[in-house]
Parts: sequence; C-alpha cells; structure tokens
Amino acid sequence: MNIREEMQKANRLIAQIGNFGLQLLWFILHLSVSTWYFLLEIAHVVESYFISSGLMKSYKALNLGKLRYLAIVVGSEEAYQTSKVIELLQWLEAIGVKHVCLYDMEGVLKRSKEAILEKMSNTTVFQEADENDKLLDQKHMMLEFVSFSDGKEAVAKAANLLFAKYLTSNNSSEDQEGEIFTEPHMTEALRAVGSGGPEPDLLLVYGPARCHQGFPAWRIRYTEIVHMGSLKSMRYGSLIKAIYKFTMVRQNYGK
Repeated sequence: MNIREEMQKANRLIAQIGNFGLQLLWFILHLSVSTWYFLLEIAHVVESYFISSGLMKSYKALNLGKLRYLAIVVGSEEAYQTSKVIELLQWLEAIGVKHVCLYDMEGVLKRSKEAILEKMSNTTVFQEADENDKLLDQKHMMLEFVSFSDGKEAVAKAANLLFAKYLTSNNSSEDQEGEIFTEPHMTEALRAVGSGGPEPDLLLVYGPARCHQGFPAWRIRYTEIVHMGSLKSMRYGSLIKAIYKFTMVRQNYGK
C-alpha cells in the first residue's frame, strides 16, 4: 500500500514539474516574440524619424512619375478619424501625389467629404467623365471617394446592362448563337454605370485588417498592396518609405 501511494505521489510530482516546464517554456517563447516585435517597432520608429528628417538622402528622390494613382483603404472604425485622414492627405500633397482614391467599407469617408474638402483647399473631386484629362492635371490634388457599395452593386448593374444589351441584340438579329462576354465588355459596362475609375498603382491599407477590405477587385488587378498599420499611429517617414519602395520596384505584366 505504501509503495502504491509513493508511486502516485511521484506521478503527481512529475506531472506538476511537466506542467511547470511547459508554462515556463510558453512564457519564455511569448517573452521572446514580444521583445522581438517591440525592438522591431522601435527600429521602425527610428527609421521613420531619420527618413522624415531628411537624414537618409536616398529617400529624398521620389520618382512620382510611376505613381499616377494612389488608393488609400481605411478600416471602418478608423475612418471616423477625419482629422487623421486630412493629415494623411496633407502629407501626400506635400510629397507631390496628385491623384488619390479614398476607400472605406461603410462609406464614412464619403459622408465626411465636405469636411475633408474644406480643409484641403487645393483639392477637387475626381469626375469620371473627365478621367483622362484629370489624370494629366498636375496643379490640383484629385480625390475620389469610394465605398463597398461601389463594388458588388456596380457589378450587378453592369451585369444587368450587359444582359439587356444581349436581349436587344438577340431579338434584332437572326443569329441565335450565344454571345461571349469578355473583360473589355465588362470594363465598358462598369464605366457606363459610373463605376469604372482608373486602376491604382499602389494601395495603402490603414487598419487592423491586412486586406483590401472589399475595394473594387476589377480596379486592382496589377496594384501593389501595402499594409501600413493603424491610422492612429501613422508616420510620415513610413509613408515616404512605402512610396519609395514602390517606385524602385520594376513591375512585370503578363501578356
């Protein structure tokens, strides 16, 4: 009986030691990862300071000719931070970016359009009808406001338009073969319903989600997407770095 009790005590002790060892290993691993990310964040802050201060000369020469159209995706919660959005736009204006698309899923930025334009005196709203002329304008910053409703609803409207054209052409023609719709047909239909818009060269995402959050997919086929972190903790140096890295990359397009 004594031997059995001693064995049970030994097993309990071994189990306790094992649990303690696992907890200690988890604590050390968690501490190591947290320390790594903390040091990485400090490095990013210091680098951002050096870039914004002009101490890193390589970031001074930005080839903005490659950045014809920039898209900014803001998380739904952070889109209510209108002052931060305005500050970001002022940074972009100071850098020399002329064409910007603002997007959030809920349409908060659309509803804040008047407040944003009031603070951005040298800014006008992008007009779809004058798209080609607007992209050549270098005197003003052009702003486009987009939300999730410009995505699925636009596709539905474009599909209905194509279907209506198909019925019309099918009724007026003796040829009964099915018509094949191609990408140019869809692009033309999207423009017809007012949801075409130019394709951004670079898309910067501000918020917790590392995705484009429903930005119209047909407009980002060749777009470079970069996650910038929280809008609240945005940094001027990080913005310059993201644009600089994009302008230094050579993009290869498929046939």
